[in-house]
Amino acid sequence: MKIVAIGTRGFPGVQGGVESHCEKLYPKLSKLGCDITVFTRKPYVDPGLKNYNGVELIPLDCPKNKILEAIVHTFKGIFQARKLKPDILHIHAIGPAILVPLAKILGFKVVMTHHGPDYRRRKWGRFAKFVLRVGERLSSSFADEVIAISQMVAQDLKSKYNRDSHVIPNGVDVHEPLKSDEVLKKYDLKKGRYILAVGRFVPEKGFINLIDSFLLAQLKNMKLVIVGRADHESKYSRDLEKRAKISNDVVLTGYLNGIGLKELYSHAGLFVLPSTYEGLPITLLEAMGYGLLCLASDIPANRYIGLPYDNYFSPENLEELIQKLREFSQKNLSEEEKHKQIEMLKKNYSWDEIAKKTLEVYEKVTSTVDYDE
Repeated sequence: MKIVAIGTRGFPGVQGGVESHCEKLYPKLSKLGCDITVFTRKPYVDPGLKNYNGVELIPLDCPKNKILEAIVHTFKGIFQARKLKPDILHIHAIGPAILVPLAKILGFKVVMTHHGPDYRRRKWGRFAKFVLRVGERLSSSFADEVIAISQMVAQDLKSKYNRDSHVIPNGVDVHEPLKSDEVLKKYDLKKGRYILAVGRFVPEKGFINLIDSFLLAQLKNMKLVIVGRADHESKYSRDLEKRAKISNDVVLTGYLNGIGLKELYSHAGLFVLPSTYEGLPITLLEAMGYGLLCLASDIPANRYIGLPYDNYFSPENLEELIQKLREFSQKNLSEEEKHKQIEMLKKNYSWDEIAKKTLEVYEKVTSTVDYDE
């Protein structure tokens, strides 16, 4: 079965939830016998890399612009895909999915993965939010099959558009914590004595609130490490970087992947996700996979993961977050608690199972006779 995928910036090692999702999913599908081609965005990837773990990568030019890049790249990708004659065109996210009707007009069988209602992100203006809502509506109406990354997204599509969807979540790889600590030495960190956060520098991630709360909490011998960067520099990202410079106890590493990021997960004392919006939080799942004690904002996507009640806080309540940081910086998970947390992830968020379920969706689409033709 030949699959062409668009809607991601690309991979490997490109920051973003959709990017992480595709980087893990498509090699698994390749091993299940699918012929996978992914159209990537040239500004974000190594254009010389043509294959990644059995997945063909084709970089396409597009403007590095948060408003235009997705729509331009998807438009080009759809017409490029015609040359490859895939059995399935798989479009990721509701922004690119605004072109699902075009893909159907051109004769594609289309699967769309809804990664969350992006129009709730603070970074988007009124017009962009309108376009994203239109993308959600059109893709829900015209895609052959829809995948929702959580039960909440599926329920939302059912209530708004009476559209049934397949609930297939993001996954997580469970890793043995690393013993190496080179990145800790680089940033003058001590094992178990830093709080870790990971994500893009955008308002909905809540990192400025986290920095302010951390500084006000006045935790002795603790540092705050934030891994990430802005895809597109903004007033928010500049303000975040200025705020971090207030104290040497706040460390911004920039974007990391591979060994460096794994070392930071392996040796952190606490992981915090202070976001006001998530589709399904991959970074939280990754942290849990390392057996980390986690704090998360009390929003539906994070609540869906099923942390203990006390591990949640109101994302806009700095006083509550300050108190939680003071309390949880003194806690540790027992070995039994770590084991229970990791086993839950293996059961519910296995990439092998996610790939199998995605393949079942593809098989459903390709087995359907189109009587219009």
